[in-house]
Amino acid sequence: MSGDDWSAGTRTARSRGRRGLRVLLGVGVIGAAAALSGCSQETVGQLKRLGLPVAASDRAPSIHDLWIGSWIAAGAIGLFVWGLIIYCVVRFKRRHGGYVKQNRYNLPLEVLYTIAPFVVIGVLFYYTVLVQEHVQAKVAEPQHTIDVVGQKWSWTFNYREANNPQVGNDVWESGTIEKTPDLYLPVGQTVRFRLTSPDVIHSFWIPSFYEKMDVIPGRHNYFDVTPTRLGDYDGKCAELCGTYHSAMLFKVHIVPVAEYNEKLKELAQAGQTGVNLGNTSTTVLQPPTDTGGEG
Repeated sequence: MSGDDWSAGTRTARSRGRRGLRVLLGVGVIGAAAALSGCSQETVGQLKRLGLPVAASDRAPSIHDLWIGSWIAAGAIGLFVWGLIIYCVVRFKRRHGGYVKQNRYNLPLEVLYTIAPFVVIGVLFYYTVLVQEHVQAKVAEPQHTIDVVGQKWSWTFNYREANNPQVGNDVWESGTIEKTPDLYLPVGQTVRFRLTSPDVIHSFWIPSFYEKMDVIPGRHNYFDVTPTRLGDYDGKCAELCGTYHSAMLFKVHIVPVAEYNEKLKELAQAGQTGVNLGNTSTTVLQPPTDTGGEG
C-alpha cells in the first residue's frame, strides 16, 4: 500500500472516530436529560447538593459551600489530568512501529507539577481555616443550653431551662436501646450543646447541621448553633462505641419556640425534672427545694 493510500485510510478512520464520538456524546446528553426529567424535584435538589442533606442550621451553609467547592476543584484538576493523558495517548501514539523521541527531563514541567500541588493544598487549607473559625465561633450569651450525655447505648438530653419563665425547670429526656429519644430545638434561636459521657467515647452528629463533635468521658465539649429550618431530622452516634453502637439514634425536631416550650412543660409534668447524668444507674439530680426557713 502506497503512502497516499495509507494517509487517506488514516484520515477516514479519524473522521469515523470523530463522528462516532459525537454520536456517543449526543446519546449520553439526551439520556442524562431524559433521566433528570423523570426525577422528582427533591431528587434534582439532592443531585445539586451532590447527595448532601438539606442544611438546617446557620453554620451548615459554610460547610456545604466548602464541600461543593472542594469537589469542583477536584473535578477540574481531574479533567485537566485526564485531558493531558488523552492528549498524550492520541498525539504520540505509535503509527509506524518507531518510538517517540525521549527527553531526559523537562524543567518547566517538573516545576509545574512540584509547585501546583502546594498551591492547591494551600488554597484548600486557607478556606478550611476560614470555615472552621466561623463554624466553631461561640455566642456570647446563647438563648438555650442543652447538656447532651452519650451513654451506652443511647442519649440523654438535659434542657437547662430553669431561668426560662415559660418553663421554670431544668428538664430531661433519655432514651434506651429500645426507645429512641427525641431532641427538640427552637427555630431561629441560639442553642449551646454541652457534650459529655459517663462511659466511653461517642460522637454527637446531626447530619443536617453538617457538624459532629466527640463526646468524651470526663470532658465537656461544646458548640453553638442556631436551627434555621423547621422539620424532623435524624441524629446518630458517629463513633464506633461498642456492641449496640447502631442503636445510638435520636430524632431531632426543629419547632416554633412556643411548641418547644410546651414540650418542655410536658416533660416537667411527667416528673422529668433536674439533671439526668445518663449513667447506668440513671442518676437524677433534683434542684434544691426551698423549705421556707431562714438561713
